[in-house]
Amino acid sequence: MITVFEDKKPTLEEAQEIVGGLVEVVRSPVHRDWQILVNEEGLLNGLPFNEEATDLCGTGIVGPAIVLKGSARWT
Repeated sequence: MITVFEDKKPTLEEAQEIVGGLVEVVRSPVHRDWQILVNEEGLLNGLPFNEEATDLCGTGIVGPAIVLKGSARWT
């Protein structure tokens, strides 16, 4: 449940559609130059556990996630 962008930044609307709601940026302790976007209200909305994103972030992540690398990172 991870979508990766490396060259093109997703718009806010695209990111919201992928994560299914409001977008929150989470940092990865392992990949400090990546941005991980998740649904801000994922826990409240009962979204399923995302093991792959949890491994990247080092904290519990639920729902779809987006990884922004390189020139796709938001400023």
